[in-house]
Amino acid sequence: MEKLKIEYPCDWTFKIIGQDEGLLRKAATVSLESRVHTVNNSNASSGGKYISLNLTVNVNDETDRNEIYKHLQSDSAIKFIL
Repeated sequence: MEKLKIEYPCDWTFKIIGQDEGLLRKAATVSLESRVHTVNNSNASSGGKYISLNLTVNVNDETDRNEIYKHLQSDSAIKFIL
């Protein structure tokens, strides 16, 4: 299987999933520090237990993208990241 070729820098969207929209938005802001980003509503589970937000930020390279992922992953409000 051929690896997807990504041209950097580029805007990258992470889908973050958790149970509290306010905590998810705060986690995105804290994880990205002063970097410009947008957070938009995405979906809610059918039972309403989970919500997802689309977090878009400009990444410089794969290392930068992976570092952001690690910061997001370390926040307890975020249950899943896609």
